[in-house]
Amino acid sequence: MFIDENETPESWWVSAVLRTIRAVALVFDVLTFPVHLLLQRPWRKRALSRRIKARIIESTADSVTVRSICEPCDLHVRLVRDGVTCMESMLRAAAARWAHRPCLGTRTVLGEEDEPQPNGRVFKKYNMGDYVWRSYIDVEREAGHFAAGLRELGCQPRRNVVMFAETRAEWMVAAHGCFKQSIPVVTIYATLGDDAIAHGINETEVSTVITTHDLLPKFKKILAKTPKVDTIIYMEDQLKTTEKEGFKEGIRIVGYKEVVQKGKQSKIESVQPRPEDTAIVMYTSGSTGVPKGVVLSHRNMLATLKSFADAVPIYDGDMLMGFLPLAHVFELLGESLCIIGGVPIGYSTPLTMLDSSSKIMKGTKGDATILQPTCITTVPLIMDRISKGITDKVSRSGEFAGALFKWAYTYKQTWMKRGYDTPLLNRVVFKAVRALLGGRVRLMIAGGAPLAPDTHTQVRVCVCADVVAGYGLTETTSCATVMDPADRSTGRVGAPTTGTDIRLVNWEEGNYRVTNKPFPQGEIVIGGDSVAEGYYKNPQKTREEFIEADGRRWFRSGDIGELHHDGCIKIIDRKKDLVKLQAGEYVSLGKVEAELKTCPIVENICVYGDSSKNFTVALLVPNPQRLAELAQRAGLPDMDFDQLCQHPAVEKAVVKELADHARKCGLERFEVPAAVKLCTEVWSPDMGLVTAAFKIKRKDIQERYKEDIKRMYAS
Repeated sequence: MFIDENETPESWWVSAVLRTIRAVALVFDVLTFPVHLLLQRPWRKRALSRRIKARIIESTADSVTVRSICEPCDLHVRLVRDGVTCMESMLRAAAARWAHRPCLGTRTVLGEEDEPQPNGRVFKKYNMGDYVWRSYIDVEREAGHFAAGLRELGCQPRRNVVMFAETRAEWMVAAHGCFKQSIPVVTIYATLGDDAIAHGINETEVSTVITTHDLLPKFKKILAKTPKVDTIIYMEDQLKTTEKEGFKEGIRIVGYKEVVQKGKQSKIESVQPRPEDTAIVMYTSGSTGVPKGVVLSHRNMLATLKSFADAVPIYDGDMLMGFLPLAHVFELLGESLCIIGGVPIGYSTPLTMLDSSSKIMKGTKGDATILQPTCITTVPLIMDRISKGITDKVSRSGEFAGALFKWAYTYKQTWMKRGYDTPLLNRVVFKAVRALLGGRVRLMIAGGAPLAPDTHTQVRVCVCADVVAGYGLTETTSCATVMDPADRSTGRVGAPTTGTDIRLVNWEEGNYRVTNKPFPQGEIVIGGDSVAEGYYKNPQKTREEFIEADGRRWFRSGDIGELHHDGCIKIIDRKKDLVKLQAGEYVSLGKVEAELKTCPIVENICVYGDSSKNFTVALLVPNPQRLAELAQRAGLPDMDFDQLCQHPAVEKAVVKELADHARKCGLERFEVPAAVKLCTEVWSPDMGLVTAAFKIKRKDIQERYKEDIKRMYAS
């Protein structure tokens, strides 16, 4: 945590002013305490946070099974009552209920202009307008037209179509168009490499690919590896004309709007899917090996939708900002919940989200400022970046402003633990942080990887929003556990969602047993209707990881969980991340990485352990500013970032910094990397070193830096 409660400012005048502020705050607390007590009712918040959320329904010598005690909410009940059994009937029900309410919003790009920078370089920036909205009726009608247009182009029900596109309104409309004709959608991440894309296209035997203007040029190379593809549909760019030349002979390239137009004149009727029909073949982002296609049925999708409805409170006036990949099942189901719940979705990209984003022209506001969302789905890496951005801003804000912010942070954190909010501080001190995301965010839902407790606390305090962590996998349609919004703890992933059972099973090799004290521990096995049908064309892997027991389908997650007294789960390890060192000690690489990621100097980290050695090493992407400050403290001469990363003295200083941080986190000495390689390149999905959900791809990173790993162990 960047806040040090014992830190005292150097300047006498800052100390004097802070003492005055503390004295005023104390008087204010005493005078206003009865009012806050009556208005905020903290005892209710504390009771809600502590309440039992799930109970053990079965216990044996080697397993324990837990189930939610929550009742289905009104939206869940309505879905059952209205007979919504597939994604096609979900959209129909949403359009009938919400009709002319805004559904999907796209921001207008007025133009692209050259903007000179202070250093003399010229960057292309967007001049952005307002959001333009499709109503629910518009979306349903357009999906129907697109569906009929697909059939006119030769697509058949129950024959796969690939969706290889960035997140945008047309992605969602096109997917629902496919559902209307019982056409399974094969989703492939826009960040995958050419070979992985070709693998997904060939394995699913598709002839039609839906993509975007920006991604279309990739197919000049990919088509040579995908002989069955004969049609590419592209979603148009707002400004540029799409170039259709230079593609393989005989390929039909059709614009999205042209397909919709064909559908308007078509007489083809929709083909309603059955609950057991495949809705999505979702290729995992492949943190280990070749991406696997996970087969998700309409029944799976609806099961998760009902679970999410029970877990996430929806209010009138809510607004979601959508920017995560829709090829990620977590984002797709999160947005689907918004559609059935009547919450408008405004689309954004990391390049245009904030006022300071790289494509936003000076004088133009970012998407968040214009949209003013109340809800955001996110992943821990983005939360870490928000957290580090806050920390950096505070460290550069001057002595008094920094000291005031730190005092306000500690003050608010103290009162939050007692069940209170601090409305005055929220308006005065934290308003600027809230304004970064539009000023109205009340709920941030984080999935895809474990969320560090420090990051969780810092974002919750500074953004003044509920931060809800969840846990799920593509193989469970992103459904397993979700934190209760009233839960004030951190480091946990919540209780099982309604309709889902969580079973902890002994893993003897790692010494994780359900008889462990004070809490039962074991491998998490997830059961329920959200558990996928299996892996596409991979029966052996399906048999290994999916099981039928007790009249339901279960998935072995490979994650190790700990069951707390209130029914909530904490992820404490991962089977695949466990390495046994030469001296016999087990090291959980994922656990060590999660702790070290909270060190200010670390942007990203991959820890490696060789079983024939008695220590671990690390590949580390450093924060450039923190690295320069560390070198300065070590008395090294001025160097650029690349030189710093290659300097042996800097590497040693970073190892010491990690060791100091690890000690505070309670890591054992053998868990702390004894050597580091400082990587100058930021790991991105484009490089193939992290997944689209920003989880590290351990094997790919180790392969890329194998010579550096040898060097570290040799030294």
